[in-house]
Amino acid sequence: MDRDFWLRRWQDNEIGFHQDQPTPLLCKHWASAGIADGATVFVPLAGKSVDMVWLAAQGHRVLGVELSPLAVEQFFAEHALMPEITESRYGLHHRAGGIELILGDAFGLDAEALAGCGAVYDRAALIALPPDLRARYVDALYPCLPAHCRGLLITLDYPPHEKEGPPFPVPEAEVRERFSPRWDVRLLERRDILATQQSFIDEGVTALETCVYGLARRSA
Repeated sequence: MDRDFWLRRWQDNEIGFHQDQPTPLLCKHWASAGIADGATVFVPLAGKSVDMVWLAAQGHRVLGVELSPLAVEQFFAEHALMPEITESRYGLHHRAGGIELILGDAFGLDAEALAGCGAVYDRAALIALPPDLRARYVDALYPCLPAHCRGLLITLDYPPHEKEGPPFPVPEAEVRERFSPRWDVRLLERRDILATQQSFIDEGVTALETCVYGLARRSA
């Protein structure tokens, strides 16, 4: 997936990944992830996810990053928020209601940008990227999060030859391989969801699971 592909998806309103309600697995497992009260939560490739509103309602500050101007504009409009807009070397910062969305490239963030984040929530970022970009994403972005950061990662897994992503399948072995050098990884739940995903069935996918992982950044 490249920049133009992502921007075109939003321009053409091809955003089937967007959900109108908070992710049930987020609501179920957030409390068990060990996130500190009031921690700032980093949400990469945020889109206009209502999960950000849910996280803010739990008392967290939210820092998201998103490439699409349409996604950022629609997020604040749909929640009747009037953001304050400032500019930095990371992009245009939109702030309102305890939520800050940076209109910019996630790969352009660094340790300074993420220094205040005590948590990370990744539902739609890792699975949006093909294998080469997944490696770059984890290796470049996650090390910028501070020591003792904790979070939730939600993935999909299906036979890769049965569907062309995104979303892409990310098996448990890959999650552990990519994160284990710097993060402790706990599998919190694995759930068969094929029966509820008609679009996958229509494409010929024969097995589909979602997995939820708890992440904990090591101090060294």
